[in-house]
Amino acid sequence: QVQLQESGPGLVKPSQTLSLTCTVSGDTITDIYYYWSWIRQPPGKGLEWIGYITRSGSTYYSPSLKSRTSISRDTSKNQFTLQLSSLTPEDTAKYYCARATAWGECDYWGQGTQVTVSS
Repeated sequence: QVQLQESGPGLVKPSQTLSLTCTVSGDTITDIYYYWSWIRQPPGKGLEWIGYITRSGSTYYSPSLKSRTSISRDTSKNQFTLQLSSLTPEDTAKYYCARATAWGECDYWGQGTQVTVSS
């Protein structure tokens, strides 16, 4: 059974950098078939893909967030991490980590973590 669990702060201040970690069990993040992804959902809006990291450590980001986003990994802990800088209240959302297939389908999701950007 594959499980993903997000962890990180629930409240951050504007202009700060958000750091969220996803811990994976039941699979390894070096698995060749999958893309380890971050997705968010602002209040009242749809899902927004943020980016992913591959088994080799290559990263791909949404063009709209690319300048503020970094995804890294710790293979010894089977974790991958999202950093999103220069936060504004518009970054308030529920943030999810997920395992995506080569066809773009996310077959396993974390439960999500609410992040609020407010002073």
